[in-house]
Amino acid sequence: MRRNLAARIGVWSAHHRRTAILGWLLFVVLATGIGGASGMVEMTDAENATGDSARAEQILDDAGLAHPAGELVMVSAAKAGDWQDAAREVSAAVERTGEVRNLAAPVPSKDGKDALITFDMKGDAATSADRVQPVLDAVSGVREKRPDITIHQFGEASAGKWLGDLLSEDFKKAEFTAVPLALGILLVAFGAVVAALLPVGLALTACMAAFGLLSLASHQLHLFQTTYSVMFLMGFAVGVDYCLFYLRRERDERAAGRDAETALRIAAATSGRAVLVSGLTVMVAMAGMFLSGLMLFKGFALATITVVLIAVLGSVTVLPALLSWLGDRIDAGRVPLLNRRSRRGVRASGSFAGTILGPVLARPKVFAVSSVVVLLALAAPALGMKTESLGLEKQFGSDSELSVAYRNIEETFPGGPAPALLVIEADDIDSPELRKALAEFGPDKVTVHRAQNVAEVEVPLPDGRAGLAELRDKRVPAAFDGTGAQAYVTGEPAGSVDFNDQLKRGIVPVFAFITAVTFLLMLFCFRSYVIAVTSILLNLLSVGAAYGVMVAVFQHGWGASLIGSEGVGAIEAWMPLFVLVVLFGLSMDYHVFVVSRIREARQSGLDTRAAIDTGIRRTAGAVTGAAAIMVAVFAVFGTLSMQDMQQMGVGLAVAVLDATIVRMVLLPSVMALLGERNWRTPRGLSRLPSLDHGEAQAAGAVAEPVLPGSGLRG
Repeated sequence: MRRNLAARIGVWSAHHRRTAILGWLLFVVLATGIGGASGMVEMTDAENATGDSARAEQILDDAGLAHPAGELVMVSAAKAGDWQDAAREVSAAVERTGEVRNLAAPVPSKDGKDALITFDMKGDAATSADRVQPVLDAVSGVREKRPDITIHQFGEASAGKWLGDLLSEDFKKAEFTAVPLALGILLVAFGAVVAALLPVGLALTACMAAFGLLSLASHQLHLFQTTYSVMFLMGFAVGVDYCLFYLRRERDERAAGRDAETALRIAAATSGRAVLVSGLTVMVAMAGMFLSGLMLFKGFALATITVVLIAVLGSVTVLPALLSWLGDRIDAGRVPLLNRRSRRGVRASGSFAGTILGPVLARPKVFAVSSVVVLLALAAPALGMKTESLGLEKQFGSDSELSVAYRNIEETFPGGPAPALLVIEADDIDSPELRKALAEFGPDKVTVHRAQNVAEVEVPLPDGRAGLAELRDKRVPAAFDGTGAQAYVTGEPAGSVDFNDQLKRGIVPVFAFITAVTFLLMLFCFRSYVIAVTSILLNLLSVGAAYGVMVAVFQHGWGASLIGSEGVGAIEAWMPLFVLVVLFGLSMDYHVFVVSRIREARQSGLDTRAAIDTGIRRTAGAVTGAAAIMVAVFAVFGTLSMQDMQQMGVGLAVAVLDATIVRMVLLPSVMALLGERNWRTPRGLSRLPSLDHGEAQAAGAVAEPVLPGSGLRG
């Protein structure tokens, strides 16, 4: 019988295991080493921005006017004027570091109890976080000597230092927590230490290789600083899951009495093929992020596609070679209580599937309606979703030193920590019309670069977004229309607004792309537009529920303290689109796996309801095990320090959990209600190419009769 691609790769790897194993190790070492030596290139402010913000940043870049990293230090006393000595000490201390310039005289507050000291870091703003520690130490030294005075510091360099340190600590925490969790779940799933270690080892080496390749790629497509964390999150989860599917099938075939070669061939032809189809689906879905129009998402797309591709390659090449080499040693380190199997060699039906499936199929309408109501209730808070590019003060949490400093400076000197920056470019920046227009903003706020014909105006925004809208829609046009100059507003508030606007425009083509891909994949796999449409609707329900939970927890703060987080009034701007794409990609993994087994049972002669029972029971263990690993890994990120990492972890964990329950409850109830209509194929679809898994046929096995309602072969 003709073998499929996955079977041919698996058999070759088993027969050339030395080449496959050494080749994998060489690839990982070279990719990691070369990538590490090249380093990662982060995107610039202009590349990360969009709209008017990007245009303003590009003008500054083209003119060689890289913005220095600004710092603010607020000195506060109990009585008006008592801050003066401390302010002089702070100014002298930071100046002695030799790292600052443009040190301004203290500006007192309205009540005279506070003063604001501003200065810029020398050198490139992108590397200022690496050089700000002496300045932080200087300010801290004055703070320790003057306990009667309160001193707060906030700025691009100090915030960047905090961010870098937190990301490093969080990444280590994620690794040291996610890996043991996955090992524990795999130990329960397989009951043997070696079998549990194998998927984790392959997933980690896949991530290492992907890190190296991504560093190389970053020299062409510059990346955001959290891209590595996103890559590890996705790569480790899918890498372990793919190995789990493959390894579980091989062990089940061995336990069923087949010899090692036959068991490996069947695993390659079935689970190996499922891994190829699933990996392709995830990568195509992730490619939708290229349509967002934002470099941030292009980097996320490149990172996730790279790590998923490497995880797939490892699963279908080096994994069969390792299984062939280990043989029965794969069961080494058995844990007796976790290693029990049914007499047929397949784990008995999970208690969840066995308990819930009977009632679901007996009353499908009740369970379908109830499930939809529950998911819609979870999704309800999403109707009030607000998104913004969370500033660093929100990322760190309200109790962090940096957030406290930002909040106090903002309250005392409104608009100080996050002013707007107006950038003007003209043929003659010294023309009378432009001098008059610039004078309206106050001479102390204007910096003119005559050689470049560029001017910068710092505009405080005490009214936040309302002030930004007035600045862009009224003040700027009134001042510069008719002057021939180009005037654009940038800065943190403006960048957040422009980013959100681009996301609203970009989500439409991304959503259209991934829904079309999902529809076509289901159509090719099952030759049924009914299954294709229901697949999309089920995914949308899962997405809505995930959005609702994210809004409830992180926007409104409901239950946020349970995970050590808090409500910040908004969802990170890039999160909804990212969760949408990832969920559509990953949930199709489970969906194709489950529906394929249902269709296989239907083609063996069972009626639809019995086929649903059989397919769900036979896939329940693998699906719940794989989902448990993904939920555990994603949940780890929900406990990290950064707000966006928390939102991503909780959002994806809820999404995968929802998707799993949907496949175990809502899917069988809906399919039972549809009955034979699930399999109706329009005449024109018969000529379409097929991506049918055909597990029984690919394995060269003949499906045995299944006792209706039991899920066990006769």
